[in-house]
Amino acid sequence: MQSKLQTYSPFKHLRVIELSSVLAGPLTGTFFAELGANVIKIENSNTHGDITRQWKSSPAEGERNYSSYYAAANYGKKTIFADLSQAETIADLHESIAQTDIIIVNFKQGDAQKFQLDYATLRAINPQLIYGEITGFGRDDTRTAYDAILQAETGFMSMNGQPGGISTKMPIAFIDLLAAHQLKEGILTAIIQKNVNGKGSMVSVSLYDTAVSSLANQASDYLMNHQIPLKMGSAHPSIAPYGDVFKTKDNLEILFAIGSDKQFVKLCDILTVPQIATDEKYKTNLARVANRATLIPFLQEAVTSWKREDLYYSLLHERIPVGCIRNLEEVFDNENATNLILEENMEGVVSKRVRTVVFNISNE
Repeated sequence: MQSKLQTYSPFKHLRVIELSSVLAGPLTGTFFAELGANVIKIENSNTHGDITRQWKSSPAEGERNYSSYYAAANYGKKTIFADLSQAETIADLHESIAQTDIIIVNFKQGDAQKFQLDYATLRAINPQLIYGEITGFGRDDTRTAYDAILQAETGFMSMNGQPGGISTKMPIAFIDLLAAHQLKEGILTAIIQKNVNGKGSMVSVSLYDTAVSSLANQASDYLMNHQIPLKMGSAHPSIAPYGDVFKTKDNLEILFAIGSDKQFVKLCDILTVPQIATDEKYKTNLARVANRATLIPFLQEAVTSWKREDLYYSLLHERIPVGCIRNLEEVFDNENATNLILEENMEGVVSKRVRTVVFNISNE
């Protein structure tokens, strides 16, 4: 069983001002807060604060002043509501920024200059400031860039879904999450750079660039082989059976991730269909990919005679990659997942979310 993660405060000397909303920017602020930084989140009182405060998913959220979505991305911060249209507010902010290490923003085009919170203005106030900026499609593009739009525009939705089915977005704001990681990496690099030359810098990340850079093997397959990915459900385009989901005798779902011919032989032995592993149509991964349409029904028939737990542990015993399809209730019944929960009294209500910092560091 995995032990609880260590608690670090390597950034307890850092002061961070967050002027961002929704997910990517706030998650970056939360990352620094989890590592001990003093993070002050400024929310615009004219717009009733971060828009995600209103993104409530059920009546259970009640009259609380924020949604669970908001809680997921905001932890360990001091929140201040301020009217950014007031000169006095901006003057106070400028005074505070003079003593700040990092600022995180995701303004609409032109708003940073309008509020006198652009990099050029703030650098003049604090030359050592690290200015972290999230944009949608780049600094010169005015399009609204919610995560679903980016999943559509950068190819993710076109290859996600069942064969022949409607294009589907992922059920989390995947591009925002990846953009937060990009911004963290950029800011950490800027911190290292400042330790060398004593100068602040601007770190700018767009959701669009983040999304395209995350296409990984799918991008290379197109760029090198001119293959446009088709919808395959959870199946893998170049490995089989990998990601394919099967129904067991007790009507539960299980997934195989077979990465080698040796693993495939062991899988077939356990399923008591060894003849499949020696068939020339399925003997190698390349052959299995080419003949996936007939392979999967063969395996499904064999799986149907097993209860999920019995098959799961039989495969684990032989070190065959396998996973049960679990809902979130099942996920958080597991102590390993429970150890990742962070609780905080936020505006008089106990809020919960999962950690953004899940690494351990040891000098031993």
